Amino acid sequence: MNDENEAGADRPASIATRAVHAAAAQPNAPRALAQPIYLSTTFERDEAGEYSGGFSYARDANPNRLALERALASLEGGSEAAAFASGSAAMMAVFQGLRPGDHLVVADDAYYGVRQMLDEVFVPWGLGVTYADCTNLELLAAALRPDTRVVFIETPSNPRMGVTDIAGAAALAHAHGALLVCDNTVATPVLQLPFVHGADLIVHATTKALAGNHDAMGGAVVTARESDLWQRIRRQQKLCGCIPAPFSSWLTLRGFSSLVQRVHWQNDSALAIATVLAAHPNVAAVLHPGLPSHPGHAVAARQSAGPGGLFSFRVTGGRDAALAVAARLRLFHRATSFGGPESLVEHRASVEGPASTTPDDLLRLAIGLEEPADLIDDLDRALRH
Repeated sequence: MNDENEAGADRPASIATRAVHAAAAQPNAPRALAQPIYLSTTFERDEAGEYSGGFSYARDANPNRLALERALASLEGGSEAAAFASGSAAMMAVFQGLRPGDHLVVADDAYYGVRQMLDEVFVPWGLGVTYADCTNLELLAAALRPDTRVVFIETPSNPRMGVTDIAGAAALAHAHGALLVCDNTVATPVLQLPFVHGADLIVHATTKALAGNHDAMGGAVVTARESDLWQRIRRQQKLCGCIPAPFSSWLTLRGFSSLVQRVHWQNDSALAIATVLAAHPNVAAVLHPGLPSHPGHAVAARQSAGPGGLFSFRVTGGRDAALAVAARLRLFHRATSFGGPESLVEHRASVEGPASTTPDDLLRLAIGLEEPADLIDDLDRALRH
C-alpha cells in the first residue's frame, strides 16, 4: 500500500469522514466546496514542452477521474484504483489482463453478466474457466489447477445472496499462486473490506450504491498492491479507453458524501423487511445473510457488518405468483439496478433469460431510502392480494 494508507498516516480513520471529504473540492479550487467538472479532452503544454498541470489527454487521465480513483482506493484501503465506464468494463479489464491459456475459477452464482462475458467472449478468446460453488471451500479447492491465475468471487452474490469466506478463498488461491478478485458491489466498503481478509483485487459496479442515485454508470478495479496483473489493467485502461466521462466521475464522487449514511439505512431497512417476510405465509424462503436461517450467516457476520440493501425472496406459488406480486407493488419500481434512493423489485429469471439458473419464483428487492414500514405494508398488501 502507498504511504497514505499506512498505519499512522495523516488521514481521518473514519470512513464516513473520508467519504465526505473525498467528494469536496480540491485544495487549489477557488474556495468552492463542490468540485468543478473538467470537460476538456486535452491539456496544454507549457513553454518548455512539459505538462506542468499534470494532465495531457483525457483518455490517459482527467482531474475528476483521478479524484474518484483516489477516493475509491482510500475507502477500500487499497494502494490504487482504476475507474471504468461500467462494472462490466472493469471486469473485462481483469479478464483481458490474463493471457490465453490461463485458467480462472469463478463463483457459479456470480452476476449472470460476468458468466455471459466469459462464456461468449473470453472462453473463445482462450481463457479456461471453471465454475464452482465458492461458498463451499472444498469445492473451490477441487476446482483449482496448476495454471489457475485468478479466483473470482462475489460475496454476497447477486441475486441468490450466497456468502463466500473471503479469507478462506484467499488462502486457497494464494497457495496455488493465484490472485483473489472479490466483487464488493453489494456490501460496499462501508460494510465489508475484502483486503483485510486477503483479497488482492476488488471490483465494483460504481453505478450502484457508490454513485447512489441511478444517474451515473461506472465501474472500478482497486488493488491492494502492485502486481503484473494490475499493471496490465492500468495499461489497458489507457490504451483501450473504456473510461468514465468527467461528468460521470463527478456524479459518482458526489455520491460518496452520503455513502455511509445511505448504506447503513438501506442495510438496516433490508434486514427489518427480510425479517418480516421470513414469517409471511405467502413467502417460501428469504435469502438474506443477516437472518440466522441463512447458510452463510456465520461467515457473513465474521467478515462484514451486513450485506447492504439487496436481498431476494421466493414467492409461494411459483413464477406466475412472483410476477403477480411484482405487478401489484406500488412503492417498488420494477427496474434493474440497486443502491439508489428508490426501492426496486425485479423478477431476475425473466431478466436473465432462458439460460438463467435463478429460481423462477424469486424476486430481488433493492431497498432504497423510503420508510421501511411503508415498504413492508406495500409488500404485505401485494403478497396477500
